[in-house]
Amino acid sequence: MQPDAPALLWDARRAVQLIQDFIAGESLEQYERDAMLRSAVEQQFEISAEALNKLNRADPETAARIADLPKIVAFRNILAHGYATIDNELVWHFANTRLVERTQNRVTGGYLTRVRVGPLMGRG
Repeated sequence: MQPDAPALLWDARRAVQLIQDFIAGESLEQYERDAMLRSAVEQQFEISAEALNKLNRADPETAARIADLPKIVAFRNILAHGYATIDNELVWHFANTRLVERTQNRVTGGYLTRVRVGPLMGRG
């Protein structure tokens, strides 16, 4: 694993954790009504996917172990560049299903849940 890889994986994992915290106890209807919640979730999706995209450039061998990486990055691109076409139901579905899969090792091979980054990495 290249030196930057643990920090990038930590960034991705932290963003996923934040999304899960943000949507805990919320419904699709609440999500659709709350612009701040939608913005926060979308931003964390972008952060997670951008970290994985950078990982792909910095450490392709590690990135290759993350299933669906191209789809994750494509989803980030839709969020970052397609504001007028964002489908709230799709974002909600992804947050409630695909993120659970990612953190339960089905999509990432466990990388997002196993990575530990200490205070020396500037994360915390």
